[in-house]
Amino acid sequence: MRLILGSASPRRRDLLAQIGVVADDVRPANIDETPLKAEKPRVYAARMASEKNRATIIADDEVILTADTIVCVGTRILGKPVDAEQAREYLSKLSGRRHKVITAVAVRSTAGFWAKQVETVVRFKHLSPEDITQYIATKEWMDKAGGYGMQGVGGALIPSINGSYTNVVGLPLTETIGLLRAAGYSITLGGSKL
Repeated sequence: MRLILGSASPRRRDLLAQIGVVADDVRPANIDETPLKAEKPRVYAARMASEKNRATIIADDEVILTADTIVCVGTRILGKPVDAEQAREYLSKLSGRRHKVITAVAVRSTAGFWAKQVETVVRFKHLSPEDITQYIATKEWMDKAGGYGMQGVGGALIPSINGSYTNVVGLPLTETIGLLRAAGYSITLGGSKL
């Protein structure tokens, strides 16, 4: 089967490459990603992954993988900051607190549709205004939910997580492997089929 990645995220491609999976094609869906009024974070993430998945046409020999990662503080969804000021606002809100990172993953082939959500609790250290200014200057906040990237300099802002590291980066690998297998896509790790 051919694997279609319904995401332009370089982080997702890198995570898949870590387990020896390279998409045969990349087809990001162009959908409205605006949360519905009073939509809960888990519901929103699941809806986005599903809508992205179903918006992409696939052939009989293809399986499509889509995902949506969100950061939330309580029920407030912190998306990708539109500018440095919004990134500053998000980082100030996350400072010294725990928050959740939720990734919804969806896989579809002609045999069916499979989906799963993974939640990780992330604890931020207390950030001084100077810490935030320095982090903003790295530009690492760009194109990242919540305005930070744990896999880079942002890792220095996070003393602990409870859950999947790869989920925080953008694709929970253990669960993704299970979904791809359910769709009939074979994955080989270190020469051994999973």
